[in-house]
Amino acid sequence: MTGEPRGGSKLPHHTVEGAASAPPLLLGPSLGTSTALWDAVAPELSTAHRVVRWDLPGHGRSPADLIGPGATVADLAGLVLALADSLGIDRFAYAGVSLGGAVGLHLAARHPDRVTGLAVICSSAHFGGAGPWRERAALARREGLAGLAESAPGRWFTPGFTVPALVADLRAADPGAYAACCDALAAYDMRDALASIVAPTLVVAGRADPATPPAHAREIADAVPGASLMELANASHLAPAERPDAVAAALRAHFTGPPPNGTAVRRAVLGDAHVDRAQARTTPFTARFQDFISRYAWGEIWTDPTLARRERSMITMTALVARGHLDELAMHVRAARGIGLTPEEIGAVLLQTAVYCGVPAANAAFAVAERVLTEEAGDAREAGGGGHGRG
Repeated sequence: MTGEPRGGSKLPHHTVEGAASAPPLLLGPSLGTSTALWDAVAPELSTAHRVVRWDLPGHGRSPADLIGPGATVADLAGLVLALADSLGIDRFAYAGVSLGGAVGLHLAARHPDRVTGLAVICSSAHFGGAGPWRERAALARREGLAGLAESAPGRWFTPGFTVPALVADLRAADPGAYAACCDALAAYDMRDALASIVAPTLVVAGRADPATPPAHAREIADAVPGASLMELANASHLAPAERPDAVAAALRAHFTGPPPNGTAVRRAVLGDAHVDRAQARTTPFTARFQDFISRYAWGEIWTDPTLARRERSMITMTALVARGHLDELAMHVRAARGIGLTPEEIGAVLLQTAVYCGVPAANAAFAVAERVLTEEAGDAREAGGGGHGRG
């Protein structure tokens, strides 16, 4: 989904990918680029996140007048917060490249209540002093961006590699807005604030990056409490474009953590007793199938945050009714109760199946569910001392 600034809006252009219910992840661009910088990374991240990419002022499709001469990184961070607010996003993870990474450091240090996790890619806590950036700003205002676009591949990529579309983004950017971003870099220095950052932080450097060499990344990682550092071989300044698989893997691991334990999820949904019985019945012949169930069904599908477990439970019961898998249905009715569905909600699911799966299938399903719910009620009475003990 693409977000266009409305008339009079002071929001940057942005795109949104992934489920609205997934945890939000904002991706910030490097100076001179657009949301296209993340084209090879964002689809992978959007399987587990609501990914929001944004354009710098005067870059891509963002209005040039969002900032002006003398702009600061704080001004850009304010635009990001306004964008998040407009999307109903209170807290978010954030990853940014170069200037986009500087915005992330500012957000994490100055607005710690908003940032749940941070990744700083090919960036710095300071960009070599104000002089060169003021000179570049003056050059952009005086001569435009054609000359800077010609030399960009040498600053952005390793020899022999380029992404023409990103170079075209620089050529098409608004010179005044580009210069204002240079003003922001000239005034930027976060070194004294790094120790205050509490968000889990990953710092990524390209070993062949001439713009922000790995020493800049090490300075951030050494100062931010608990930060991790990764250096990418064969990567220059725009690592998400040059090494997208490595960057995507690093961000996925940082923001989502290690792969979920499928057996633990299986136990949480189906209960220890069922899983213990299944494991006790495992033979050398069925072992690979049990491993498949734990890894794929429970370790990947049931842990996908796009749907809540209640929703997955209802879908599962519907599918089992449709296929006539009544033994499995009994197990998942018990699981639904463990997840928190009420008997009324389970009945509503089965009534829905009468319309779309057929009355005979729903009739059999109601019989199974009623038996399970009756057994559950009897077990509850016995546990409370109101039933007869079994010999």
